[in-house]
Amino acid sequence: MGATVSQTAADRRRLARALPPLREADARAISRFIEAAWAEHGLARQTQDAYRRDLEQLARWRDGTGGGLQGMDRAALFDYLRWRAAHGYLPRSNARLRASLRAFYAHLVRLGLRGDDPAALLDPPRLPRPLPKALTESQVEALLAAPDLEGPEGLRDRAMLELMYAAGLRVSELVNLPANAVNLRQGVVRVLGKGGKERLVPLGEESQHWLERYLAQARPKLAAGKPVPADAGGQVPLFLTAGRRAPTRQAFWSALKGHAAVAGIDPRRVSPHGLRHSFATHLLNHGADLRAVQMLLGHASLSTTQIYTLVAREHLQQLHARHHPRG
Repeated sequence: MGATVSQTAADRRRLARALPPLREADARAISRFIEAAWAEHGLARQTQDAYRRDLEQLARWRDGTGGGLQGMDRAALFDYLRWRAAHGYLPRSNARLRASLRAFYAHLVRLGLRGDDPAALLDPPRLPRPLPKALTESQVEALLAAPDLEGPEGLRDRAMLELMYAAGLRVSELVNLPANAVNLRQGVVRVLGKGGKERLVPLGEESQHWLERYLAQARPKLAAGKPVPADAGGQVPLFLTAGRRAPTRQAFWSALKGHAAVAGIDPRRVSPHGLRHSFATHLLNHGADLRAVQMLLGHASLSTTQIYTLVAREHLQQLHARHHPRG
């Protein structure tokens, strides 16, 4: 896969080099636009360079026809976009090109050099919607079993992983949980999510078991028999480091990568958010209602949760193809 992408990029570079040289009139128009954009909007150097590359390639493709870059109409811009699509340019690259075109032609209209903006009605290319990277259920089982339980840190990590997977927590929600957020008698955790919204999430037997072990065996050792200081919000953290503080997100991320390696999973495929993705995907695979998953994840909008149905549908299609006699 990587070799194919690299080869396509190399082909596009060769294609760009084969275009006619940039005409002086187009070069001046682009430079005036870049200077004005920097003066008016303070564009970052990276954005200036991207605008320049986009406009120079378009001007070279146009090669002075019909007044060059400044004289292009909407039909010519569509022709150029079709040419790019035929030569393997990706939708994300074309989305950036559209931003360059709109900025350039809006600039010409402001100067009175054009009476219309040919880029104004260009539809943005449809970008592929990224699918969450969910682990398989067997991979999650291996990951949860990876921490070394001989020390208090390993028992803490096991409890954190179990809770994150059982409740679908964001990493910030997990590391910042106060000690009073967990109710083991009722089997729920109270989570403070985005926008200060609270939600109650069931724990499940496994996460309850590991939380009980952590609270009884590991947390007292990490606290070293001393009072645990409250955080800036006046809350005592549930999960502790050896310094009696809550773990940072970066520390948990690092520990997660280490546990993934022990579990035989490529650490590049594992992230705290990926474990949250796995929670949602596995629930849907086992028949959970989408609105219930929305509530458990703490999503304000159902549309945010719907992306997980694509992952679940893909899983079901794979099962069908593998096991159905006419798959």
